[in-house]
Parts: sequence; structure tokens; C-alpha cells
Amino acid sequence: MDTAPARPFIALPDLLRPRRMIGGRMFDFSREVAVMAIINRTPDSFYDKGATFALDAAVSAARRAIEDGADWIDIGGAKFAPGPPIPIDEEIDRVVPVVEALSGSGAVISVDTFHPKVAAAGIAAGAHVINDTTGVHDPAMADVVADSDATLVITHSLAPPRTVHPSPSYIDVVDEVSAFLRERVALARDHGIPAERIIVDPGHDLNKNTSHSLELTRRLAEITAIGYPTLVAVSNKDFVGETLDRERGARVEGSLAAAVYCILQGARIVRMHNVVAAVDAVRMTEAILGFRQPAYLRHNQA
Repeated sequence: MDTAPARPFIALPDLLRPRRMIGGRMFDFSREVAVMAIINRTPDSFYDKGATFALDAAVSAARRAIEDGADWIDIGGAKFAPGPPIPIDEEIDRVVPVVEALSGSGAVISVDTFHPKVAAAGIAAGAHVINDTTGVHDPAMADVVADSDATLVITHSLAPPRTVHPSPSYIDVVDEVSAFLRERVALARDHGIPAERIIVDPGHDLNKNTSHSLELTRRLAEITAIGYPTLVAVSNKDFVGETLDRERGARVEGSLAAAVYCILQGARIVRMHNVVAAVDAVRMTEAILGFRQPAYLRHNQA
């Protein structure tokens, strides 16, 4: 799709309930950005290729991410990508021990799943957030979250879980993603989830090509204007690699650029693999925006 160059600007969205208690921590998303670290207990994750599949490796990586400044830890036991289904009991066995091991860590703990039974087990083990990358494909997910104190992340995607959606097509990807998110937010609210426990995610690369993901990034302010804190998962995605001609091990800089631009358009949670770099980029952006003070003032001080 041919698009005219966008005029850069900073969006400060008018959020519903910007101050939220999540996992015992108060976040003010009117002037704060959270870094969500990614822990995949899968043998074939697209980025780390199973490096955190073993329980000890997953827990160690999560604790290291917290030490490196991550605010949230997102634990997944099944990929979004198409493939054979993971038995629900096996997915539970992958994620619940990590949730339990991180109890009391001070970080927000989320479980990346589209199965209501996995969500229920994760919440019972102490998870504070359910990250549903299928946009409440199963309405029972909304019931599970409504019956708890957990927060729900509603993400845009088109295909049923773990199925192929070849050559996705949109007339206007931003308008259609926005309409989908509004519809699924209404569903979640109808099932009893209050506004202060809902987060939205436009779903970069999920049933979208690179042009779609770039357009979503360029016009992210139209998503953040929905009024719920917006999470973006841009880390090491294919749209970064295809834009820059970089393989997955060389997309850090492009990922950081995308994350910072999204923050300027109102994103308030960034889901990232490279935690140290992401935390520094996010905290610097917060300081430029006037959301936080420098760690210290020494240069040219009297």
C-alpha cells in the first residue's frame, strides 16, 4: 500500500483508568511505560529456539530479566504460529511452575495463552495478567478473567488459534484493527471485566504482512485513542527484519526504534526480548517526555 509520509507527533492518549494496581504494583500509564520481558517455555520459539524451554532455564531467565529492570514477565507455553495443538495439560505444566517460582518477585506475571483452562490454572498459581493473542477467540476466557482479579490483554488476530491465514487482506488495517479491538473490549466488559482490567494490543505481524505492521506503527495513535493502555509486541518481528533486511539475531536496533516510536504514539507496555537495551530505551524516552527525572545530575553542575 502506498502511503504519504506521516507527520511525526507525540500522542498522549486520554486513558480510561490510567492508574492501575497490577500484581501489587501501581502503574500510572498517563506517564509511565512498562517493559514486559518474554519467557517462552516452548522448544521451538521463533526467537530463542527453545533456550528457555527447560524449567530451570526459564526461571533463571525470568529472574535475570527482573534484575535487568523488566516490570513484567510474560510466560508462554504454546506458540501463536500455526502448528499442531499443544495438549492443555502440557501447556499448564509448562507455564504454572514458572509462575509459582516467580511468586513474590515484585514483577507483574502474565501468562500468554488462548485457553481458558490454562488461564485459570495460571491465575490460581499467582499470575496477574492473561495475554490472549487471539482476542478472546473463546468467550469463556472473558469469564475466567472476570471471576478473578487478573487483567486481560486483548490482541488483534484473524485466524483461529494455531492455524494459517494466508495473504491477509485489509481495506484499512488500522480502522479494521481498531474496530475489532472495540468489539472485543465490549465483549469483555459484557462478561464482567471492568475497564481498569483491560489492555489492548494491535497484534503486530499476527495475520498481517510487513506493510500492515508498518501502517499500524505509523498510525498507532489511532489505536491508543481507544482509551485503554496499549501493549505493543514489536520485538524481533518479521516486519522489522523485512524492513531492514536483517535476520532474527540482528533486529535489536530496529525493534528498539519501533518500540520508541510506539511509545511516542501512546503505547504504554512494550513486550521485548532484549531487556537491558529495551529498559534503557524506554527509560530514556520517558525522561525526554518528562515522565521521569534523570537518575542523577552531574554534567555542568556547579
